[in-house]
Amino acid sequence: MKYFIVFTSLFFLIITTSCNTSSSAKEITAEKLLAIEKAPEWSQNAIWYQIFVERFRNGDTLNDPTLEDIKSSYPHSYSKNWDITPWSQQWYKMSSWETEEYGNDFYKAAQSRRYGGDLQGVLDKLDYLKDLGITAIFFNPLNDSPTLHKYDATNYAHIDHNFGPDPKGDLELMKSEDPTDPKTWNWTSADKLFLKIIDEAHKRGIKIILDYSWNHTGTDNPIFKDVVKNQEKSKYADFYMIKSFDDPTTPEDEFDYDGWFGIKSMPEIKKINVVNRISGNPYEGNIQDDAKQYIFDVSKRWLDPNNDGDTSDGLDGFRLDVADQIPMGFWRDYRKFVRSVNPETYLVGEIWWKTWPDSLMNPRPYTNGDIFDAVMHYQFYKPARRFFANTNGGYTPNEYKKELEKVYSGYRQSTRLAMMNMSAGHDSPRLSTSFYNKDKYKFNAKPPDDKTYKTNKPDNATFQEVKQYLIHQYTFVGSPQIWQGDEFGMWGADDPDNRKPVIWDDYNYENETLNAFGDNSFNDKVEVNEDLLSLYKKLILIRKNNIELVYGDVTYIITDDENKTFSYSRNYKGVTSYVIFNLSNSKKHIIIDVDKHGKFKDLISDKEFTSTSTVLSITLDSKSSMILK
Repeated sequence: MKYFIVFTSLFFLIITTSCNTSSSAKEITAEKLLAIEKAPEWSQNAIWYQIFVERFRNGDTLNDPTLEDIKSSYPHSYSKNWDITPWSQQWYKMSSWETEEYGNDFYKAAQSRRYGGDLQGVLDKLDYLKDLGITAIFFNPLNDSPTLHKYDATNYAHIDHNFGPDPKGDLELMKSEDPTDPKTWNWTSADKLFLKIIDEAHKRGIKIILDYSWNHTGTDNPIFKDVVKNQEKSKYADFYMIKSFDDPTTPEDEFDYDGWFGIKSMPEIKKINVVNRISGNPYEGNIQDDAKQYIFDVSKRWLDPNNDGDTSDGLDGFRLDVADQIPMGFWRDYRKFVRSVNPETYLVGEIWWKTWPDSLMNPRPYTNGDIFDAVMHYQFYKPARRFFANTNGGYTPNEYKKELEKVYSGYRQSTRLAMMNMSAGHDSPRLSTSFYNKDKYKFNAKPPDDKTYKTNKPDNATFQEVKQYLIHQYTFVGSPQIWQGDEFGMWGADDPDNRKPVIWDDYNYENETLNAFGDNSFNDKVEVNEDLLSLYKKLILIRKNNIELVYGDVTYIITDDENKTFSYSRNYKGVTSYVIFNLSNSKKHIIIDVDKHGKFKDLISDKEFTSTSTVLSITLDSKSSMILK
């Protein structure tokens, strides 16, 4: 029966794939089909690093954006004196061109800024990332777009022209193409530089995934512009969620369409055969055939750049934005297609909240083996933050154990391991600031929403809590993720304050003396937190060198609510490590039942302990942790 199901599914997959792509996919074997059901092995022990290119590193000042490049993006009004913002300028300090256009409205000014980060900057720092120890990079959108965030693609098929060495030349190349015909697509200088990054990253043992939103494009997209120009006569008239076309016989403009969450600058791609669409819930349906084909063609372009069946020079996967806004039928077809190109393609979905701030979405419908390999695991971070930072009333050790069991229940093992365990990202407060503001996470988590929200450098007590959380993150189930700059101790509130330019040690940064309202309220030195960076490097190395911390079963050993101590072991093929936390404000004497008599070493401090029989006695300082082996 098992083999009948496999080969029946194989026949269906081949037929589906041949119907849904104009370019030939590699022959699918039964072995490859079985691989579709689980997360790629490489993703189950990954250490992720998230890069938002515009704020990562300016490696080539000759390709910096000009006003012409960005003027169609929010906030849609710019001073004629607009200029690149200096990398080392303090965040809340407004330039003269900003006050000229926006007065004291810092947040409009912040959205209009560009710092010039580019792909050359990433290439220049690949050796740093290798030394840090990461094994996979998650790039936020790189597709051509005038906006900072780039989720409103002007062109899905190309890397943003300002990220490469020849912006003007790249724009000219794109003008000559049919936007939905891959046979006409050129390789721009920015595209080629990204392919070089993929190659250089692969040489360093680093996988690459790219962020796309298949739910919507931007209004500068030539496909949408053709619809605006030609209305129902456009060959793309059925590409978007059009409510009404313009009637040329009337003076009014009746053209109307759905934008993502009502935002007209992001017109939604058309969904078909939709059943029970409720925002935040999985729903059935698909994407319109031409749009779906376009998405498949773009995906294949990056998975197999030479279209020769050798995917070693291509992307290793995709991070998929606003996944709950897209029908499940499309996602099933998408998985089959990308796995037909490269069976090791990793798919991670953005599944966030059903309603903020209390209700977490349920990722399970997306992680049964037919859609995503994993999700961005905010469901792990939210209770972990509550426990280690004592936010929102905190959790006792027993309560936290129950939360972890709930979070991880109902998943297949490969899914648990492949989960991208988030701490922070491009659209949430930085890790340190998230811990510093005890009762605010994502909702109302920046000064214009809450004037009491703290944006100064977090104190030492906060960083001590962060360190305990990191020890947990790197010793627990799932793949740890780093938001660029968190390893340096950067701080910042929710978007856009989390997108400050990354701190590098070859810059001299202005001290932060201002808050979001221009008040001179503190004087924080902006520099690399070397102590925190060393801990990241050590924890990454510990995780890599102790395979039980990746694949091991979890056994909870201590959940002592009175003493605020918490411990678990990770065991894999007879090898065990013990992770112990003292969350209290006083020193604690702790007894651990261990699997054998002998010497144990704390992998963090290198201190050694000797067990008596199968009992190990240790003393743990307040707000401190150990990894014993």
